[in-house]
Amino acid sequence: MEVHLKVVILHKIKNILRITFLGTGTSQGVPVITCTCSVCQSNNFKDKRLRSSALIETERNIFVVDAGPDFRQQMLTANVKRIDAILITHGHRDHTGGLDDVRAFNYFQKKPVDVYAGKKVHDLIRSDFYYAFADDKYPGVPEIILHEVTNSPFRINGDEIIPIQVMHHLMPVFAYRIKDFTYITDANFISYEELEKVKGSKVIVINALRRKQHISHYTLEKALEILKMLNPERGYITHISHQLGLHDEVEKELPANIRLAYDGLTIEL
Repeated sequence: MEVHLKVVILHKIKNILRITFLGTGTSQGVPVITCTCSVCQSNNFKDKRLRSSALIETERNIFVVDAGPDFRQQMLTANVKRIDAILITHGHRDHTGGLDDVRAFNYFQKKPVDVYAGKKVHDLIRSDFYYAFADDKYPGVPEIILHEVTNSPFRINGDEIIPIQVMHHLMPVFAYRIKDFTYITDANFISYEELEKVKGSKVIVINALRRKQHISHYTLEKALEILKMLNPERGYITHISHQLGLHDEVEKELPANIRLAYDGLTIEL
C-alpha cells in the first residue's frame, strides 16, 4: 500500500509499520544549485529531492533515520510532533547536519533526544555540535543523549533494531532493519554475512546514485541486481542524484515490484 502523505502523522498504529520518505536525494539535493539539466529544471514534484532521510512509525515509536541539513524542513512538512529516537547511518554532514534543530523537540517533549550511532560518529557529532556537549552550556543549545550502535541488535521502547554494516567506499555505514523493513543508504558493498540479515524483508530501500559507476555508491544497475537477489515484495531506490534521470522516465525501466522513492511517499507494511 502506498500513499503520498505530507501532513498526516499517525501516533497510534495497530500492528502496522509506516515509512515516510522525508528526503530521497544525494548530498547536494535535487535540484543542484546552478544546474540547468532537465532534472533540475523539472516541474515534477517527484524530481525535487531533499537530503535522504526516513520517518518510521511503529505501534510504540516514531523514529527518524538521519538528520541532514534539511531536517527542519522535513519535520515541518511531515508535521512530526514527536521523536522517540534518531538513528544515524554515518557521520557525513548530509546525514547529521540538522541535529541542532532537535531543540524544538527538547522544548515540547521536555527531555533530550536519543541519538543512536556508531562510536566514530559520536566523535564527529561531539565535534560538530561541541556547544551541545560543553560543561558550561549556553541556554537553549540542543540536548542530545548519544547511544552507541554496534553490529548487534538492540531495542528501543520494545522495538528491535537490527544494524547491518555496509561499506561506503572505505567507511563503514549502518543500515537498519525494523521488522520486515530494511533501509540501506550510502553503500557500494555489502558482505554476504550482512546480506543474510536483510533476507526476508518485505520492503527494502537501497541507494542508487546514478547509472555511471561511483566510488562510494551503488549504480542503478547494481542496486537492481541486489534487489533481484533478495527478492522483496517491494523495493525502493533512494539517495538519488540528478544524474540518474527524470523520475517518470527512469521508472519505465524498472521491474514491477521496484520503484523510485520520492519525497513525501508513504508506505505501509
